[in-house]
Amino acid sequence: MSPEAETRKKSVTLVLGGAQSGKSYYAQQLASHFERVTLIATGRRTDAEMRRKIARHRRERPAAWRTIEAPLDLEKAVHSASRESDVVLIDCLTVYLDNVMTARRKSKSKSDSKECVNTVCDAIRTAEASVIVVSNEVGSGVVPPYRSGRAYRDFLGQMNQKVAQIADRVILMVAGVPMTVKESGARQQKRDENRIGAAKDELMPFANGSGKRNSRSRETFK
Repeated sequence: MSPEAETRKKSVTLVLGGAQSGKSYYAQQLASHFERVTLIATGRRTDAEMRRKIARHRRERPAAWRTIEAPLDLEKAVHSASRESDVVLIDCLTVYLDNVMTARRKSKSKSDSKECVNTVCDAIRTAEASVIVVSNEVGSGVVPPYRSGRAYRDFLGQMNQKVAQIADRVILMVAGVPMTVKESGARQQKRDENRIGAAKDELMPFANGSGKRNSRSRETFK
């Protein structure tokens, strides 16, 4: 089965990566295999830089795609969009959670972060269309010096973990290169079989006491 055909099956894909890692571009390439695409944009036009970024993203994606702006209440946007789409692309959770935390500070709300995580994940899991989610991987950087920064990092980390649990595929973007972290179905089974076979080839010379790798194992692990 081709990647395009597999993508068309109802599924959840999480695309993670650092800043400028190519995650949004890759997610758009995945979405382009579907006919009816709705992009849920979570960014706000808060300043000139953000307005330029939003305008650039609009130019880069196909004009036929429907766009919904949802800086808050993401779960409602997902439910609504999935009824009339083949795929819903959420770009991105990173900005969305910042919007949520900012709104909470302004309203002095003490609502539970877990409730927000569960509400969004339930909407993604029960969506009538496939869902592609873009988010930043922030756990590998330095520890934020401020309490609010650490709270945000933990909040986003919890959200990423929860989405990854319900996702059929998790892709980590590194310097524009997609790395598969999780993949369900036949393709994952085949990938695991190939890894096991390669590992056996690598270990076989040591098992018979020769201490030398054969030419096949050298070719496999070049």
